[in-house]
Amino acid sequence: MQLTEEQIYRYSRHILLPQVGGVGQEKLLRAKVFCVGIGGLGSPVALYLAAAGLGTIGIADSDQVDISNLQRQVLHYTDDIGKPKTHSAREKLEKLNPDVDVIIYEDLITKDNIREIVREYDIVIDGTDNFPTRYLVNDACFFEKKTLVSGAIFQFEGQVSVFKTHGGGACYRCLYPEIPPEGLIPTCEEAGILGAVAGTVGTMQAVEALKEILQIGDPLVDKLLTMNALNMSFNTVKITKDPDCNLCGEKPAIRDVEECKEPDCDYEEKPIS
Repeated sequence: MQLTEEQIYRYSRHILLPQVGGVGQEKLLRAKVFCVGIGGLGSPVALYLAAAGLGTIGIADSDQVDISNLQRQVLHYTDDIGKPKTHSAREKLEKLNPDVDVIIYEDLITKDNIREIVREYDIVIDGTDNFPTRYLVNDACFFEKKTLVSGAIFQFEGQVSVFKTHGGGACYRCLYPEIPPEGLIPTCEEAGILGAVAGTVGTMQAVEALKEILQIGDPLVDKLLTMNALNMSFNTVKITKDPDCNLCGEKPAIRDVEECKEPDCDYEEKPIS
């Protein structure tokens, strides 16, 4: 792949970076990233990946745009209310950067389609709003040997982590072995979320994805970065691979992806802590 003059100018601020350069920008244009959820987290992720010149962005979401989404889901506008989120998102991303191929998945993500979809991408971004789908995505990334960039937000807090089990690292189940009982942790709909927190965490997820593609810096592999926007504090803790993990441990009990247990399994942003 050879960059055109227009692309050299479009991505000039990337190309000026010694860690990126023309070779790195070509890597980005060849890369494929799958965003599960195109709401509060997925919106800033997809926007920054598209702006960066990511070659292919897959987006999955079965919801329609609601007026209550607009406080934080920056890919969707007032005129989009009632539209499928995937259509609304693709329209904006293609206008932002025609270099990007946007592939949409409007159906629910299930055990029957998740592995087939995930295997077509280099990196998977988790911007979902429910635990069963988080585990489904994690398990698919494990079996398909894909890097997973996970994020979550709740009120004024957020967290980001990168799971790379094919490189010997921990998986999401090492951090959270069991799905919490339904109703134990309130949703953003029930407890609220500061909209800009979604933008902060989603942008950090995009940064981690770009670092993985470019193979630069120190990624959040086997690390959990947490933030509290009220006092603007950040903390990073190590995630230890669990030898007894039912998925990636020494004696795994899970042999394939498990079906989503919740009836609707729509996407947005529920907490994982």
